[in-house]
Amino acid sequence: MQKTTSCLFFCIVICAISQAQKFNGIESNMGNLFRMSDAKTRSISPENFTGAKGEGGKATTGTGSGASKDLGQGWKVSPSVVIKSKTTFTVAEISGPGSVQHIWMTPTGNWRYSILRFYWDDETTPSVEVPVGDFFGMGWGKYSPLQSLAVCVNPGSAFNCYWPMPFRKKCKITMENMDDADMVLYYQVDYILTEVPPDAAYFHAQFNRTNPLPYKQEYVLVNNIKGKGQYVGTYIAYGAHNNGWWGEGEIKFFMDGDTNFPTICGTGTEDYFCGSYDFDTQKKNEAGVEHSNYTEYCTPYAGLPQVIKGDGHYEIAQRFGLYRWHIKDPIRFEKDLKVTIQALGWKHNGTYLVLQDDIASTVFWYQAEPHTPFPKLPAKDQLEVN
Repeated sequence: MQKTTSCLFFCIVICAISQAQKFNGIESNMGNLFRMSDAKTRSISPENFTGAKGEGGKATTGTGSGASKDLGQGWKVSPSVVIKSKTTFTVAEISGPGSVQHIWMTPTGNWRYSILRFYWDDETTPSVEVPVGDFFGMGWGKYSPLQSLAVCVNPGSAFNCYWPMPFRKKCKITMENMDDADMVLYYQVDYILTEVPPDAAYFHAQFNRTNPLPYKQEYVLVNNIKGKGQYVGTYIAYGAHNNGWWGEGEIKFFMDGDTNFPTICGTGTEDYFCGSYDFDTQKKNEAGVEHSNYTEYCTPYAGLPQVIKGDGHYEIAQRFGLYRWHIKDPIRFEKDLKVTIQALGWKHNGTYLVLQDDIASTVFWYQAEPHTPFPKLPAKDQLEVN
């Protein structure tokens, strides 16, 4: 016990020392949490739309005004907003320098039809453009618990993001409601106002979907990253169109001028997401007979949090949600980056079966601005989960 305690203390001290030259309040961890900072903590929510000091809880009208009518101002008068159909709502607009540290929200409606966009400083094209469900690892529009360092999804549908997002001049976050119905959004954006180091890069996230994947084509997660930065995360909503195993495909990172062959080539889909052998575990049924099952898992850096097996009626497809955060192993690039993954299964004779599945992805990276404008977001019909 004494040895274990000593090792833990040593690790904490080493972590604190390693951060001593870097810490300015932008990102805290257990190693530097005790250190003082001049950063100013602020928070934007429907109870304080601007995040200004001393301005929270002043609302006299809002979505909670009926429930609070006997209590008055200060008693949860404005806990949420209604985003009308076919409109865009500004969730947060902040003057910097500073950094977003945490985002919490509980969007109603269709999560594929609610589009998050983030703009840094004076840019006119977004650095983040992703359906809200996919941004938080819920690409199939159904709740599943997810616990990781970067993203947590908690009961009943509480979306949490912990990616640090520094900005120098301005941060703007919007939500577009593409649906035919209005939606309700509870949200909170926690941030700090502080100086930003000169080597701090900007957070980016981009969505893509192909359904079905053309025969013998690799799925492209992203192909328009130009500049210097680091790739930090992948989420995939994978829909299998065939029976059998679907995850033999290799992921490939083409960086800094790579052409036909990548610098990094993985060994299989489940391997990239830090699993193995089809995510299967052997379990015994009530009769004592062993059978295989997909096994959901969540870890700080990788997981298979969602397995949708189908109901044997109208919802017959097998669907999977997978994440991989490169927090300890960011993939650094100097000039450009392209990321692809194959869709492969097995034929009866032991050779690979090329699949044409439904694949949607969100990729996360940091880079110096300016960034290359994103490809046009798929139209509403191409976003639909069906």
